[in-house]
Amino acid sequence: MYYSIGEFSKLTGISIYTLRYYEKENLITSKRKENGRRFYDEKDLKWIEFIKRLKNTNMPIKEIKKYAVLRSLGKTTLEERFEMLIAHRENLKKEINSYIENLKELDNKIDYYREEINKNINL
Repeated sequence: MYYSIGEFSKLTGISIYTLRYYEKENLITSKRKENGRRFYDEKDLKWIEFIKRLKNTNMPIKEIKKYAVLRSLGKTTLEERFEMLIAHRENLKKEINSYIENLKELDNKIDYYREEINKNINL
């Protein structure tokens, strides 16, 4: 299936402006019809969803660009891409652990307030 830039924007939740920016920055490439209009396919959809996941997990745009370049070079870069994703995964695990610790502290504070409120109610 093929999508116009407008359809692709709606499907991915990414603005047309951002899609054009991603193309300018070589994060994505669109194909062109004879009339010059951009179109995208299912492969592009999978790729943009992966880019969104990298962004959502705080991979810096510079690293996403590097990954995109390596991807465009094909199988000769598999090992380097693998290493990039392993490193990103480790950073993400550290970030998750930090969030878990912060959540525990918030829970402790909430428990404290709950106890204090209940003490005052029971007076």
